[in-house]
Amino acid sequence: MVEMESKDRTTMSTGLQLFKCFEESLKQDTKIRQLIGDIVSDLESCVLTLNYYFDTIHVSHFTDASSLRLKTNEVQEDIKEHYNKLSEVIPTSSYYKYQGKWMNITQQIVGKLCLLHYLETSQLLTKEEASLQIGIPNDNENNFRLTLEDYLIGILLMVTELSRFAVNRVTAKDFERPLQIAAFIREVDSGFKMLNLKNDFLRKRYDSLKYDVKKVEEVVYDITLRGLQ
Repeated sequence: MVEMESKDRTTMSTGLQLFKCFEESLKQDTKIRQLIGDIVSDLESCVLTLNYYFDTIHVSHFTDASSLRLKTNEVQEDIKEHYNKLSEVIPTSSYYKYQGKWMNITQQIVGKLCLLHYLETSQLLTKEEASLQIGIPNDNENNFRLTLEDYLIGILLMVTELSRFAVNRVTAKDFERPLQIAAFIREVDSGFKMLNLKNDFLRKRYDSLKYDVKKVEEVVYDITLRGLQ
């Protein structure tokens, strides 16, 4: 009987010890999530600033992206700093556990940088260049990195902005730029058609590209019909 009671106490002690470990783990997870929340809040402020700056491309007197680049560079430094803090907070091999906290923000930032790069060069910003511009490693299997999905969704967000930009260029009597944008968007669309999109969210987001293609094609048709090209 004494021996059985001793075993029961040992078992209970082991069980309580396990729950203490669980408690510590939960506390640590809560702390990490709070730190991530604070950093993501700072990144959201950066995105709001970028949105304000990038709205200027849709006004009629927009000519080039040089001033936009200067303003964006200032915000980029803050973005890099925030991502660096974020990378220090995320435990090794726990990237996907917390990624949802900043995934949408990263996609928006990549989209803005892709848009700016296109306005400057008429080319697509590569994944490697995007990762450098925001200070996130391009490929790191075990920890913080720019995922392919976030990069691709950033491209789709850029295309949506470009379709809007094309319409506004016509209003500003700039009939050449919409034709260039239409050709670029068709090229992006062709690229996406080569991909086997298994990510549900990415696949649904890709559906918006069809509407963007249709939008710019209508713009081109109108320009052609009116003999403005």
